[in-house]
Amino acid sequence: MNRFRPAPAVPPLGPASGVPPVTTHAPSPSPSLPAPAPVSPSVCADADADAGSAAPGVLVPVEVHFDDLDALGLLHNARYPLLVERAWAAYWAGHGFGYEGDWAAAEDACNAVRELRIGYEQPVTRAGGYAVHLWLDRLGTTGLTYGFRFCSADGATTYARGSRVLVRLDAATLRPAPWSARFRNAGRALLRPPH
Repeated sequence: MNRFRPAPAVPPLGPASGVPPVTTHAPSPSPSLPAPAPVSPSVCADADADAGSAAPGVLVPVEVHFDDLDALGLLHNARYPLLVERAWAAYWAGHGFGYEGDWAAAEDACNAVRELRIGYEQPVTRAGGYAVHLWLDRLGTTGLTYGFRFCSADGATTYARGSRVLVRLDAATLRPAPWSARFRNAGRALLRPPH
């Protein structure tokens, strides 16, 4: 005797079913979160041990939700890179760079992660408002390296830090392509001064 019943057939989605198809949109900053803010050197003296007193970059507000926490009530380790990427996308969307359904038109937003490094310093133990401190360590012809800290909303406490290497891609060939002059100009504001 089989105790399980077959699942009912799932109706097709789309115009015939009366259910609209799902569409995706580029991440946009939450209306409940404040806009990115320049980082004050006094706020994040621990931003990077070898950055000295210069604290380049911006603090981008992010929200940790209850479902981002694991069974121990800690922010799940896989959520840190996701929240960092959302902060990165929100920052650049605010400067007119983003993906809106057409990779060819996305230009500088058409990029891929080549490398991700992250170190966890102390756990996030509750949902709420936090920030991601973003800066550029290197801005090359076709690639860049950005540094980040996942931190308290005021930037004073660091929970995790790391870096991510991105490569700008040509949408048609998926081969490395140069960043636009517009992107490079906008990126210079995040560039960490040489040591």
